[in-house]
Amino acid sequence: MLVGRQLEQDLFHEIVRSDKSEFVAVYGRRRVGKTYLVRETFNYSFAFQHTGVQDADKARQLTEFGRSLTTAGMRNCPKLKDWFMAFDALGEFLQGVESEKKIVFIDELPWLDTPKSDFLSALEHFWNGWATMRRDIVLIVCGSATSWIISKLINNYGGLHNRLTRQIHLKPFSLHECELYANARELKMTRMQVLQTFMVLGGVPYYWSFLRKGYSWSQNIDSLFFTENADLRNEFDALYSSLFRNPEPYVQIVTAMSKKKVGMTRGEVANALGQDHGGTLSKILKDLELCGFIRSYTSIGKSKKDTLYQLFDNFTLFYFRFIDSNTIKDPQFWSRSIGGTVYNAWCGLAFERVCFQHVEQIKRALGISGVMSSVYSWVYRPMSKDESGIQIDMLIDRNDGVIDLCEIKFSQGKYEIKKKYADELRQKEAIFQSKTETRKAVFTVMITTEGLVDNEYAADVQNQVLADDLFC
Repeated sequence: MLVGRQLEQDLFHEIVRSDKSEFVAVYGRRRVGKTYLVRETFNYSFAFQHTGVQDADKARQLTEFGRSLTTAGMRNCPKLKDWFMAFDALGEFLQGVESEKKIVFIDELPWLDTPKSDFLSALEHFWNGWATMRRDIVLIVCGSATSWIISKLINNYGGLHNRLTRQIHLKPFSLHECELYANARELKMTRMQVLQTFMVLGGVPYYWSFLRKGYSWSQNIDSLFFTENADLRNEFDALYSSLFRNPEPYVQIVTAMSKKKVGMTRGEVANALGQDHGGTLSKILKDLELCGFIRSYTSIGKSKKDTLYQLFDNFTLFYFRFIDSNTIKDPQFWSRSIGGTVYNAWCGLAFERVCFQHVEQIKRALGISGVMSSVYSWVYRPMSKDESGIQIDMLIDRNDGVIDLCEIKFSQGKYEIKKKYADELRQKEAIFQSKTETRKAVFTVMITTEGLVDNEYAADVQNQVLADDLFC
């Protein structure tokens, strides 16, 4: 059951109709559905397919590659001694395949690139020296190690420079796509329940596949994380280990960021690690951002050195709030947590992340889809005790002379602005205008789950965005 992904499917069909050989890289985080997309699109029919073996050495990788050749139909496959021999054997086999387009699918490609294996050189030789001389090869490679795909293939400056003919960055589902998926599986979830589930799982289709019909959303979360042998209880370790060959510093960084709502500067990250690591730290931060675990932003009036790195991944945020160091063995832990102080604090933070993951939908709701804009958070830390510090959840700096100061509030009904909070909103706007000295008009926008209670203070808000708007 393939939900969404229409643009990606259309691109694959276009590739098959191409009059030249095509080299396609599909990348994205673990469990986002890369392999499923490719297999479903091509109806599980390939001239050759192979999947790399995690944590295996060169000899084992070559042995399994040979098995895949034999499974595909190659007779008398030789014992493969190196990757040049392996790709020569693949080319020989494909020459005997009778089809207009020969679809070759190599999954988890980064796992094949073991130390001192010359794998990339052999792949380069296969593509440049053989495949590009033909018109009938479609080579599709896939991998969860996003940083490897980008550095070794997309940004390759050696023999594979500019050799990729297409690239597909498969992103997690949006709220709209998750709703489609839930409906297709007859889970009978309300939009609020889809939103709350998204706040935990993000838009990772594999995680959603574990949801059970007949369970409430809270029962499903208990089943996934807190019951005995829960399906996703140990997913955190598997997730980072599958993406990064040395996951420890990556986990250290997201652990530190989980304690900082607005994010951390590079210097603060270095302090959390105990050392700067130089270029290595830059690579780790870039890898985490490419994989969608963190985001970086620089606010109005700040320089590049003030760039903040913020934990962005729904699943990781949930893990640190409720699973890491949780020694309570209660199969109904989640159901009992709902409404508690920790739960309510998490809801606010998680809903903020969801809003940042649906900026285009928010802009559409505000009627500014076609307006160029920058989106980030904004924090002012007071220089003295006489001043008040403020934080603006989301700031949309528009090219049409307006800045939207967006307050994000999660609630189980309409949100009521009371006098104290109305005063805070006015103070935030005044401090922001004073400290940034902006000449743009400043609007206050409320992003809530179900809208505002219509009272005297609601009139102070220029625009509203509801959770329903995020599903568009």
